[in-house]
Amino acid sequence: MEKIAFLGLGSMGLPMARRLLAAGYELTVWNRTAAKAELLASEGAKVAITPAEAAWDADVIVTMLADPEAVHAVVGAMLPALRPGKRLIDMSSIGPQSFAALAAKLPEGVTAIDAPVLGSVDRAAAGQLILFVGGDPTPVQGILEQFGRITRCGGPGAGSALKIVVITAVIVGVTEIAEAMKLAATYGLSEDLVTAALTNSPLGGVAARAFAEGVHYPIRLAAKDVALATASADLPLARTVHGQLAWLADTEQDLGKVVDQLR
Repeated sequence: MEKIAFLGLGSMGLPMARRLLAAGYELTVWNRTAAKAELLASEGAKVAITPAEAAWDADVIVTMLADPEAVHAVVGAMLPALRPGKRLIDMSSIGPQSFAALAAKLPEGVTAIDAPVLGSVDRAAAGQLILFVGGDPTPVQGILEQFGRITRCGGPGAGSALKIVVITAVIVGVTEIAEAMKLAATYGLSEDLVTAALTNSPLGGVAARAFAEGVHYPIRLAAKDVALATASADLPLARTVHGQLAWLADTEQDLGKVVDQLR
């Protein structure tokens, strides 16, 4: 089995890395906050001090980081360890332009694919994420299948593009659910009545996400994802939503809580 380096052990990365350990992969982990990496040491992972150390002996390197700046910084730090034949899988949400810039800086012979995910912490732990994959996932399919269902999107960057399209639609929809609840309150309607009606409407999937418990998608990351969308196209509605999310970003709350914050 391939040796894997996993960099980024946040709310999503930690359960994803655990799935690789459970599957029997030899795993080296790195995280900016070292204490999170140490959590996996007792489960059989090796802990690296630097990104380059993590990548040095790995056949496959997985990055699961917060934003484009973090991905570029970490990959830049590991460049001395990237030799021909290694494969880099970026599972962060950084958008197609940033992924293209990332791939361009890799040494010749290093293959990069993008595989951002849709789903939250519970689905990450269960291996039920949706993976939007750009590039050919065949050589690393066994690894990716530990995380969930693969959707082949096309060439490199196409997965990153589709992720931003889908997540922007979800975020805008959740924000609209918040406004619908605010409107319902002005009419004096029962919250339980409106919640049930929205959940059973054509917006049911988005409403379920807005009212869900036990998921984790910080508002600051939602704002980041919408910003990537509005930087790519003229999207007036998404731009307005981004303004609302940016105002709430410092609360460190889950996106679903926007329903409480904006009503």
